[in-house]
Amino acid sequence: MASAVSERVELAKLCSSRNWSKAIRVLDSLLSRSCTIQDLCNRAFCYSQLELHKHVIKDCDRALELDPTLLQVYLIKGHAYSALGRKEDALVVWKQGYDYALCQSVDIKLLLELEELLANARQDGKFRIEEPSVEFVGSSAPLTVSESHSGSESETSKDIHDKSREESEFSGDSDHASDVHSKFINGSSLQTGSTDKAKGNRSNGVQIDCSNMCSRPGQFTESNHKSEPNQRINASVTPSKPGHKSSDEFEWSNAINKNKKFCVARISKRNSLHVDFRLSRGIAEVNDGRYAYAVGLFDQILKEDPDYPEALIGRGTAYAFQRELDAAIADFTKAIESNPSAVEAWKRRGQARAALGDSVSAIEDLSKALEFEPNSADILHERGIINFKFKDFDAAVQDLSACVKLDKNNPSAYTYLGLALSSIGEYKKAEESHLNALQLDHDFLEALTHLTQLYQDLANTDKAFECLDRILQLDVSFSKGYYMRGLFNHGIGYHRNAIKDLSNALSIESSNVEWLYLRASCFHAVGQFREAVKDYDAALNLELDSMDKFVLQCLAFYQKEIALYTASKINSEFCWFDIDNDIDPLFKEYWCKRLHPKDVCEKVYRQPPLRDSLRKYKLKKQEVTLTKQKSALLRVADSLGGKVQYNSPGFLCNRRQHRMAGLAAIEIAQKVSRAWRSLRSEWKHSNKGMAKQGRRIRRKEIMASQNRGGPGCSTSSSSETATSFANSDDRSPSRSTMSWQDVYSLAVKWRQISEPCDPVVWINKLSEEFHSGFGSHTPLMLGQAKVVRYFPNFHRALDVAKFVIKERKYVRSKTDAIIDLSDRSKLEGIMLAKSCSDLHSIIGQDFWLATWCNSTASEGMQLEGTRITLLKNGERGYDFAIRTPCTPSRWDEFDAEMTVAWEAVCNAYCGETYGSADFNVLESVAEAILRMSYYWYNFMPLSRGSAVVGFVVLLGLCLAANMEFTGSIPEGVQVDWEAILNFDPSSFVDSVRKWLYPCLQMSTSWKEYPDVSSTFSTTGSVIAALSSYEDQP
Repeated sequence: MASAVSERVELAKLCSSRNWSKAIRVLDSLLSRSCTIQDLCNRAFCYSQLELHKHVIKDCDRALELDPTLLQVYLIKGHAYSALGRKEDALVVWKQGYDYALCQSVDIKLLLELEELLANARQDGKFRIEEPSVEFVGSSAPLTVSESHSGSESETSKDIHDKSREESEFSGDSDHASDVHSKFINGSSLQTGSTDKAKGNRSNGVQIDCSNMCSRPGQFTESNHKSEPNQRINASVTPSKPGHKSSDEFEWSNAINKNKKFCVARISKRNSLHVDFRLSRGIAEVNDGRYAYAVGLFDQILKEDPDYPEALIGRGTAYAFQRELDAAIADFTKAIESNPSAVEAWKRRGQARAALGDSVSAIEDLSKALEFEPNSADILHERGIINFKFKDFDAAVQDLSACVKLDKNNPSAYTYLGLALSSIGEYKKAEESHLNALQLDHDFLEALTHLTQLYQDLANTDKAFECLDRILQLDVSFSKGYYMRGLFNHGIGYHRNAIKDLSNALSIESSNVEWLYLRASCFHAVGQFREAVKDYDAALNLELDSMDKFVLQCLAFYQKEIALYTASKINSEFCWFDIDNDIDPLFKEYWCKRLHPKDVCEKVYRQPPLRDSLRKYKLKKQEVTLTKQKSALLRVADSLGGKVQYNSPGFLCNRRQHRMAGLAAIEIAQKVSRAWRSLRSEWKHSNKGMAKQGRRIRRKEIMASQNRGGPGCSTSSSSETATSFANSDDRSPSRSTMSWQDVYSLAVKWRQISEPCDPVVWINKLSEEFHSGFGSHTPLMLGQAKVVRYFPNFHRALDVAKFVIKERKYVRSKTDAIIDLSDRSKLEGIMLAKSCSDLHSIIGQDFWLATWCNSTASEGMQLEGTRITLLKNGERGYDFAIRTPCTPSRWDEFDAEMTVAWEAVCNAYCGETYGSADFNVLESVAEAILRMSYYWYNFMPLSRGSAVVGFVVLLGLCLAANMEFTGSIPEGVQVDWEAILNFDPSSFVDSVRKWLYPCLQMSTSWKEYPDVSSTFSTTGSVIAALSSYEDQP
């Protein structure tokens, strides 16, 4: 009690001497022990003397939560709004106070003051502000201090603040909404500032604009519109409002343009005016971006008083803007040592530590700040964004949800909440959160950008384009807006439109490696090789500052070589376009793994330069002359190819890929039909004995499958892999004998030419990597993030993993050691596991397990299916994925299985059912096709693209058997996952037939289609066919 009395005596003395900073510290101490309304009002008054009006509003809000009838609080709060230039908000507050006063027993003097303020406002729309008087509670009797005080010292200080107010604080329209903007990286955006519309940060006399911090750990940046490479067609970008800068992650920059001013004031015992003047000057210099000069001013103050908290915070902030993070942290630490309750110092040090990548310490500092101000929306906002940046999405959702409950007018908090919700799979809530941000600020580019990304992730094309158009209407010079639209056009297969948008982006920012690479790949895809090579070279010649961007340079090297190879084949028949056999295995391995091309340059034959192809051929923009025959073929191809579309979140409708799939399926049907016709003819004209012998010979030929040295090769040496598949020089798979590889290679070749960005190759045609088990990797969860495309299969995959553990009673560690799980209690716990966390905690370490596929070729045999892996990622995250390694032994097993499955398809159709148009007769053929598809999907023999290739072949084979699929894949069904998560082909057939069979229409009209291989005979004509659309998205 004695301590409290002495503090109040000290408070009275400090207020009498106008030492508002120290008075605030005393009030902080009193409020930390007991939160009283009068002390909140007193502190609000002190803040008003330092012109920290947002802190005034915050304390007034807290006071009104305790007692909404206090008229003096309405007066103080209204004056704070008025000082910020927010006169409409001031009027609303005063009106609220006046309405309360009419219904309560109140101080008539205060009521009349409110009435006069309202009358003045209504009379001429202007505010003639009379400052209120506020009582300070001292040791025994109240001390009345008028805010309208006199004295040369305070007047001079006020003049200084008035002079710098325009520079250091927003007013009017600029404070209307959030001006804190930041960047969305790796799918994510991050910034550390608050967009508090009506509230400020309590800073013990310090109000600092550090809303955005460094762009990368260890680096502060003011660069404009940097980008991150995309992993899933997703360019995670965050623009800023027109005229404002943004950064990749945290950025301390341009305090003058933000919504938090930097303001410190304190009157010391000696030379108070001099110190106050230097503090004010330091603040103004920070806000004007003259950080070195500001540091000098703060140095002068700290030379006289080394432990001055406000000057330490000010200098630390200036250091932070200069990227001197260690020095900044040292100053913030010293300020905390001088005043452990300096909330602003805890918060700023947390921001600086986050900027250095020290997320744990950053969260600790912000959590400490929240101990002093548990209901601080600003600090919750800060911590939520840092949690988001460091991928603790659950914690980010918790913090940002609490923030928007406290501050419903913070558009930045809403849009970052939307990002965090999207990351954990709450897409509907994420959309609502972004829309809430836009409701608060219709022109908030960050929210529009993140909403666009959400719609793209969900494959909602129409809404994504609406957002992109709106972004570019707001700022026609916003380069990332063009890039995002270009990326989206690329994702839906309109590469020429993408080139236009990317060219617009590069006209604004010409040295962006990601944009150059993407435009080069678009030029490459449509056959403009001269432009493609030029962009690839430009990307290769850039000096880059990150490993992610360097990976794009590596890809540019490989893509350029593929472009040169394609250019050399432009006028050759398409059957001679053969990446798998013509390109060196080492090159393909490094390409698939995105490795440094140094070894490739030294050991691999390089493609001839473009000028050699120019001498041989006239390379030009590939255009297709649409004859009646070609138009008809493209129309049916578009219709048939659209059947491959998954109706699931994340799968964009790609017009180019649909056309590719349709043309490939028709070509497969045409070539397989000829092979079946030849086979049927041989059977028909042989006598009984010869027919029997012929069937044995034919079976032997099919079993051989021309695998050795071909696209399905498992035993060929690296030199043999350079030969064509088949021991004949004829590469066209239209001979009477077709292996399963011949059939699938047709679709693979179309997939390769349709999107050169994707390294689609047969895995066994790589170099030594094949022997070490290179294969596909498909994540369902990455840390706490749910992968939008594949997470819908999570619970089934988890159930499959538990079933395998129950049956096998063991899993394998990362080093392939067996982890015994035969203990009954462990098995019971595993079967009850509902999450990755549950399963991992029971097993106790990272692990993997393998599913199996029951063999048809060898009764009782089980093939290794896919590997389900669970790895710990961070404190609370897990990577849950499927991996399919293709080792030589596994390849041989599946090769034999595919050979028998293909033989079963041929036998089913070429026997008595040949030429039938009755589905009851052909049902056995459909089942044989599905069984072969089951083994293909579990085989996963391609570096990527196995899923679409598998369904294209399914469509083509059904068409060859006069069964045209006229429906669509049901919503939520992913055919490859149906196969992967079933242990037996019969189970897969049962799951697919229920929606596939009703949509199989008996038809022979496909036989009238023009021959694909002769209609589009050259590589150039194929590229043109894939790139020419009459309509626009």
